[in-house]
Amino acid sequence: MKIYKPEGRCNASGIRVKEARELAGLSQEQLAAKIQLAGLSITQKAVSRIETGSRVVADYELAYLADALGVTINYLLDKE
Repeated sequence: MKIYKPEGRCNASGIRVKEARELAGLSQEQLAAKIQLAGLSITQKAVSRIETGSRVVADYELAYLADALGVTINYLLDKE
């Protein structure tokens, strides 16, 4: 299966994840910890790869990211 990479990125949400994380004053490690406490196994390295666009983000992961960052999924997808 070929992954479509518009603008060289594997996801559409990484840039907004980084913006929201920085606005919340969280490190990548702290964000990963919040998500882990919510029940999803994710590492700081995975958060870094999401933000740089080198990792695909599953739809169910968007919900965890949005909740941990206090934003909506639409915000992460740059739709609002």
